[in-house]
Amino acid sequence: MNTIEDINNQNLPVHLAIIMDGNGRWAKKQGKLRVFGHENGVKTVRETVENCAKIGIGYLTLYTFSTENWNRPKLEVDTLMKILVSSLKKELKTLHKNNIRLNAIGNIDSLPKKANKELKEVMEKTSENSGMTLTLALSYGAREEIRNAVEQISIKVKNNIISPEKIDETIINNHLYTHNLPDVDLLIRTSGERRISNFLLWQIAYAELYFIDVFWPDFKEHHLVEAIINYQNRERRFGKTSEQLN
Repeated sequence: MNTIEDINNQNLPVHLAIIMDGNGRWAKKQGKLRVFGHENGVKTVRETVENCAKIGIGYLTLYTFSTENWNRPKLEVDTLMKILVSSLKKELKTLHKNNIRLNAIGNIDSLPKKANKELKEVMEKTSENSGMTLTLALSYGAREEIRNAVEQISIKVKNNIISPEKIDETIINNHLYTHNLPDVDLLIRTSGERRISNFLLWQIAYAELYFIDVFWPDFKEHHLVEAIINYQNRERRFGKTSEQLN
């Protein structure tokens, strides 16, 4: 079983993104309510965040709550928001201890007032931390993000701020929620599902994808390490040939 010490520090993914899937099914498997799975998933978040900081990951983005998740039963949504607020309060010390800056992407204004307020307070309190940037994707949907970017750019074109022929990848990047983040190098999804689920569609254009048949509450340090080692053993060509890289 691999440990953090087995990772080659010379070839780390700069930006790691995780789709934390399987909380509800994990709870159901044990005859518990879905909420029980979300509560246990928080423990895995804490462990994973700290492990990523120890490894030296520069940017970690967690798919915390999607735009589609608002369609879940009200009790589950309300509970998830309460867990978010309580977790932010509890984990502030952990963030400071590990020199982690908290960031958030998505339609943050759609969050309940209490969750929105707590999120912004923790982001402000950790803004001077210079280690890993932890980004929570909250009320996030990639298609909505791209639509918003197109709308913003269209308005600027209409007002002669941007000329159509000048629109390139940099212009588009600058209008996305993730304008201050690098592209994703490695995307991990737990629970055995093999789909992207409207997450960072633009940003994962050349990301390595890693799917694991483990529910999120059971995702441990050795699973994270194995995913990173697997990434380090892949050849990232970005459209080129192996011969060109060598």
